[in-house]
Amino acid sequence: MKRLVTALAIAWTVIALTAAPASAHTALKSSDPAKGATVEAPSEIVLTYTDAVMLPKVALTDASGKVRSAGAPRAVDDKVVLPVTAPLPAGVYTVGWRVVSADGHPVAGSFRFTVKASESTAGSPPSTGAAPTSAAPSAPAPTAAPADSGGSSGWLWIGLIAAGIAAVAGAVALLRRRSG
Repeated sequence: MKRLVTALAIAWTVIALTAAPASAHTALKSSDPAKGATVEAPSEIVLTYTDAVMLPKVALTDASGKVRSAGAPRAVDDKVVLPVTAPLPAGVYTVGWRVVSADGHPVAGSFRFTVKASESTAGSPPSTGAAPTSAAPSAPAPTAAPADSGGSSGWLWIGLIAAGIAAVAGAVALLRRRSG
């Protein structure tokens, strides 16, 4: 019995100390249109993340801050699609996004792309590339997400390590008491 308790305590401690912590925070993997790209006017914005996401909020704004998308974004697994129903005139556009990753942490960011003048809009002046001065009320805050915010997973690992040490100490104390 002593050997079994000792072996289990040692095995549990080794597993707890060598297991890599899981990081479920997602990140934007790609987008269509891509960050910094110059494209024809898109009919939708597609954001692809490294993991499945939920509760997406996406805003497409022009250089003056006017919201240019229609409809709500929809998330399916790791993709979020925002429909763009009206044709976009030539100019610089900002996509601001916010999603919730599988571990419940919100992740947000933004990027810009440029719509080039098509033959039908070649005579109209392009929009300026200035950043929007104000965001629309429904636009998510275009703040960059930290690479790793730490969250509660660090405390979980500290607790597991402390529990492992306590288990080993308890097993050693139990063995000493029984043998003495």
